[in-house]
Amino acid sequence: MSDEATQRAIDAVWRIESAKIVAGAARITHDLGLAEEAAQDALVAALEHWPRDGVPDNPGAWLMTAAKRRALDRIRHDKQAVSKHEQIAHDLDALQALVVPDFVDALDAARSDDIGDDLLRLVFTACHPILSTEARVALTLKLLAGLTSAEIARAYLTSEPTIAQRIVRAKRTLAAAKVPYDVPRGDQLRERLASVLEVIYLVFNEGYTATSGGDWMRPTLADEALRLGRIVAELTPDEPEVLGLVALMELQASRAGARVDGSGRPVLLAEQDRGRWDRLLIRRGLAALKRADAQCQARSEPRGAYALQAAIAACHARAARAGDTDWPRIVALYDALAAAHPSPVVELNRAVAVAMAEGPAVALPLVDALIADARLAGYHWLPSVRADLLAKLGRGDEARTELERAAAMTNNQRERELLLERAAQLAATRH
Repeated sequence: MSDEATQRAIDAVWRIESAKIVAGAARITHDLGLAEEAAQDALVAALEHWPRDGVPDNPGAWLMTAAKRRALDRIRHDKQAVSKHEQIAHDLDALQALVVPDFVDALDAARSDDIGDDLLRLVFTACHPILSTEARVALTLKLLAGLTSAEIARAYLTSEPTIAQRIVRAKRTLAAAKVPYDVPRGDQLRERLASVLEVIYLVFNEGYTATSGGDWMRPTLADEALRLGRIVAELTPDEPEVLGLVALMELQASRAGARVDGSGRPVLLAEQDRGRWDRLLIRRGLAALKRADAQCQARSEPRGAYALQAAIAACHARAARAGDTDWPRIVALYDALAAAHPSPVVELNRAVAVAMAEGPAVALPLVDALIADARLAGYHWLPSVRADLLAKLGRGDEARTELERAAAMTNNQRERELLLERAAQLAATRH
């Protein structure tokens, strides 16, 4: 294998396996910073050995064993080596890693680990509520998605030093607070799980509709969020809201191929070619929603916020044409969502559904009632929705003003162009 092919293999394996490797090392070190350093040392070892010796049959296990060895080496030379060794003495897996004679035995060493538990510990640690939202997102993308600081910085249109600083501070915060590297139980698990799901969905939304920059979507972020959601769903199979989130992301992601035209310009939902929607993702999403609903019924619990949003997305997915959409059903689902998880954004989305089900004249007062809500100040979708309703009611001048106001609020170049284009079309119709 050529050096270039080996480098591609290393990159691919690292992207897939890095979270497991960091998680395995963290179980030994109980320190995310040391665990990541050990994982990086393993990656460097691979870069040294694999071009010369060839890619091993099980590269993930090779990296795992190398990382564990580096973790143990670091602990031995740490100033607190004595106390650290007392912790390790009780970790049978760590002791097992000590006696692995060579990399050829890496597969057996990896099989001795409960990778699922390690990953779950890493998820709950990286998404700990003690961290700011920005720090949780950056740390999650670094440790669980395997993205570099440069990749995260590009995705969020910020500088690499800023992202690196957030990650370093996050690790220090976790260490200073002595956050245990474990999975919470009972009610604490549900409380912390909400933070995990929030981070994953934030990442997905930024990939699905970028808040700023020149691209309408950032597929890498959406893909990574969906991958993380699937992992958490596998690790917590009895949590309906996890399945609800996975269902929601699968169904929304199914539209990705139809959401932009050949020039990268946004294509709104009603105008999308539904033949370009991904039927496999739709089937997966509907299946996950069905499982979530079954678990809710078994627990005699109502649907959670993600499952309700997934049910709304399912209404769109089941409609062969935009005109076939069951808008009354969507209104009812938004009613349930607003009752359980009230927010002005939910009310705005509900107003859109009401407009489709009952007409713009019924929906406009609902939107107007939200204008005074300070939480929507600067939220460009409010004037955008209002403009659409005004245009349908024949109030073109007012609609154009609202579109121009929405365009001034958004930081996404593609979206701004779309809004201004719609405003220009109204002006042309006027004259």
